[in-house]
Amino acid sequence: MVLSIGDLSRRTGVKVPTIRYYESIGLLPAPARSDGGQRRYGRAHLERLGFVRHARDLGFEIEAIRELLAMAEDREGACGEAHAITRAHLADVEDRIARLSALRDELRAMLACDNGTVAQCRIIEVLADHEQCLHERH
Repeated sequence: MVLSIGDLSRRTGVKVPTIRYYESIGLLPAPARSDGGQRRYGRAHLERLGFVRHARDLGFEIEAIRELLAMAEDREGACGEAHAITRAHLADVEDRIARLSALRDELRAMLACDNGTVAQCRIIEVLADHEQCLHERH
């Protein structure tokens, strides 16, 4: 299997500039080049880029993906570190969800005004005085 960068992009859904970026930071190994200098990708590139794309879709940071890729190359190694990376990522996601829930509650509470005048507008009052917020952190 030999793919151009455009073919690799279409097959993985990863944009060409992103593929080049992943190459530049070492997440994707540099491909062979044709006599004319065009990049030529193989199955290993396709599979690795699929791994990276899926990990990015799940919100993993680049450094975590780099570590997970290294672990994936050692099929007999223990997966404890993969669990630790994923647990840390899950904790970050749960924290973001909590902050977004607080933000949603805050915005709903701000919308409790009756569309009267600006002088009586709950939205303006809350934005002007953070102490009127439901949550300190949102």
